Amino acid sequence: MTIQDVAVLSGLSICTVSRALRKLPNVSEKAQSRVAEAASKLGYKASAAASRLAGGNTGSVAIVAPTATSWFFSQAVEAAEEVLGDSGYDTVLISLRNKATVRKQFFEDLENLAQRVDGLLLLNIDLEPGELEALEACGLAMASVGMRNVPWDNVGIDDEHAAWQATQHLLGLGHWNLAVLSSNEHSVVTETPRFRGFRRALDEHHLTVHPDLVVASGPGIDDGRRAMTELITRGAKPTAVFAHCDEAAFGALTALREYGLSVPKNVSVIGIDDHPMSWFLGLSTVAQPVADQGAFAANLLCERLLNNESPHQPSNHLLDTKLIERKTTRHKR
Repeated sequence: MTIQDVAVLSGLSICTVSRALRKLPNVSEKAQSRVAEAASKLGYKASAAASRLAGGNTGSVAIVAPTATSWFFSQAVEAAEEVLGDSGYDTVLISLRNKATVRKQFFEDLENLAQRVDGLLLLNIDLEPGELEALEACGLAMASVGMRNVPWDNVGIDDEHAAWQATQHLLGLGHWNLAVLSSNEHSVVTETPRFRGFRRALDEHHLTVHPDLVVASGPGIDDGRRAMTELITRGAKPTAVFAHCDEAAFGALTALREYGLSVPKNVSVIGIDDHPMSWFLGLSTVAQPVADQGAFAANLLCERLLNNESPHQPSNHLLDTKLIERKTTRHKR
């Protein structure tokens, strides 16, 4: 049993369950009762939820993120820090600042870092050759968010399914001429899970991905704006656009407006993430539970540290995503 099982049975978020198990404030009596009942039914032992230092030597855990400025990482870090702090750990935030030199220095200094912390919580680090070996060699307990095929506990979402949900939404609205702002150029070998989800949804409707309607986009607003501008200036005329993340979708909305195209009258747009600004801009999206991923991964790391003498097998936990229909998508007319 894990904290995720308790959350599912109680109908509450993992963050709320974690707080309830630790008897923290700002949790209603009703929520406390639901969590206690669910934990009792499942036989969940909240050993990692005990507010005490769970093994280790330094009493510190390092949280490592590609950047500290992204909304995703700030939400995940805050949730993880709360869990770790309530379990008796100090946290050290390490930002790689999206710089190759900083990243190189981090992996070269892992041996020294291992003398200062008991564990690592890695957030969406896309490992390069040799880096996995360096992490395994440092001997620290580890858990991660959003990393695939790693030999430690990981929490994330099914990115392929999230993209499939978004694309199915557009198809269900009668849009057959779909463009995609994707995170990279694709081949059969290198396509990303979110692109696979887009393609799978089209395959199920006996449609093909039109190469002229696929454009590479980074994860930022400017990236999405440039990608959408490229689509428009090359003469592509999709009735709907799937952006691989919300910030790229924000950029697409900007470009469409600059070219006098109305959303959703002329073009429907959907993203993935449920960025904090998505509701304000009325963006349809597939939401992922960011804070819950950080909290769950931190719980798994605490359990790993607590049970260091008899470690459990590494596990991969996928949390649910949810389609949220707002003002940027509508039926094709």
